[in-house]
Amino acid sequence: MARVIPAHPVYGHPSEEVVVDKLREQLSEDSLIVVGQRVSTDEKEHEVDILVAIPGAGIVAMEVKAGQITVEDGQWVQGSGTRTYVIDPVTQCRDALYALRGFVSADPRWPDQFQRWTHMLVFPHMSIPDEFTLPDIRRNRIADRDQLDDLAMIAYRLARDSGPRDRPFLAPATVDRLAEVLGGRGLPQRDVVARAAENADIADALTREQSVLLRAVDALPRVEIRGGAGSGKTFLALEQARRLSRAGERVALICYSHGLASYLKRVTGGWRRREQPAYVGEFHALGVEWGAPVGPDERVRSEETVHWWEVELPRLMAELAEGLAEGKKFDAVIVDEAQDFADDWWRPVIGALRDRENGRLMIVGDAGQSVFQRTGRPPVDLVPLVLDHNLRNTRQIASEFLPLVGQPMELRGGVGPDVRYVELAEGEDPVAVGDDEAMRLLDQGWEPKDVALLTTGSRHPMQVELQNEGSDAYWETFWSGEDIFYGHVLGFKGLERPAVVLVCNHRENMGRVRERIYVGLSRATDVLVVVGDPTG
Repeated sequence: MARVIPAHPVYGHPSEEVVVDKLREQLSEDSLIVVGQRVSTDEKEHEVDILVAIPGAGIVAMEVKAGQITVEDGQWVQGSGTRTYVIDPVTQCRDALYALRGFVSADPRWPDQFQRWTHMLVFPHMSIPDEFTLPDIRRNRIADRDQLDDLAMIAYRLARDSGPRDRPFLAPATVDRLAEVLGGRGLPQRDVVARAAENADIADALTREQSVLLRAVDALPRVEIRGGAGSGKTFLALEQARRLSRAGERVALICYSHGLASYLKRVTGGWRRREQPAYVGEFHALGVEWGAPVGPDERVRSEETVHWWEVELPRLMAELAEGLAEGKKFDAVIVDEAQDFADDWWRPVIGALRDRENGRLMIVGDAGQSVFQRTGRPPVDLVPLVLDHNLRNTRQIASEFLPLVGQPMELRGGVGPDVRYVELAEGEDPVAVGDDEAMRLLDQGWEPKDVALLTTGSRHPMQVELQNEGSDAYWETFWSGEDIFYGHVLGFKGLERPAVVLVCNHRENMGRVRERIYVGLSRATDVLVVVGDPTG
């Protein structure tokens, strides 16, 4: 199916959505559909209802007019009875097309040669006779309700036949360039973290399929949502936590990693008070809140500390859950990155529910990102639901990690530069080369807050230095945006940056390398640079 931008269109009328759905089904996957594209000129503001770019043909602007359309005394009239309006859809569509063509053609990224641009009208509720014609538009430029199943072919023929014969037909690369140009220039980076933190309505960031999924989840007390990287799992977890909290339920939203917990806290902290879950944070920190001891420094890896955090503390948490006061228990528990949880951890999770038999439990995860030596499963029956779309990463980035996902996925992200692989000369330090590549991104215009340098093996010296000041201080650097963020793939799961340098400095025969690489490749939303051989 054809790609649609923006990913979550706002339609001026339901009929526009019907037209887009028809086009999306009929056009090839390398075609582009742009919804509600506005363009400003010195004279006025214009809007193209639907813009279609078809490889092998050209670019078509469509003006969609719903309801009853008639022509009276040479004027277009919309509506019926006492509610009628004089309209001029031909001029409206043509002027918007010219304004948009001027904007695109002025962009230095646009090809020098002229492209084929044209326009048409779509009347999804009207039947137009074959002999219809007006001085400013012929019948072949109008698609009516009887032609919706042939809409793409009509647009294709119009685009092919428009303009001088020596003009090139639209190339697939030019379609991608059109999407890039319509993204604007001068401010090329998207502050993804700020967008997420400010987003008061996470449901707006979900696809229609995911919105339907959430409604289904409402009827399922215990559900497991599986999906590959970038499929919107965390957004679903957040939105469900907000919906249940708003409905008056006491909700816990938990995860394993400190970094993801800080992200979840930051997002939910921006919600209205009645929408905020009762608890948001790490699984182990919940035990401390119940009265468990803080325990040894988890950064000091030894058999003793690992046994405390992964066995002793969960066992103690299970005992504490038994004695929780009713007001401390939860109506619902939502677990993000659930593949990080061990078997022993699920007992206190279930024990924290007011109703252990029927209380709500929603877990979201991706088995492909199981980077720790844990493969726990909750001891209850869960209804599995699968997300099979990638929404977050550019198609170029998603294509690189798609073979590691373990399930088919439809790539719905935008377009961007190809992933760049930097080979190492013999004896070169991969971390030093990674530093050079991160500086190169800054030289290209990215701000420090947009860039992360992640390692797959030993940590970057800067990360070691920052973590010596404590976990809270270290993760504050992720949010402050004052410098490049230095991290490790193990701690960066569930997080993202627009631009990522992935340094493959893992040792041979290191456990779970495939999963580490998968996580690392999928953390960038827009630009990805890989230093070293990820398969080595």
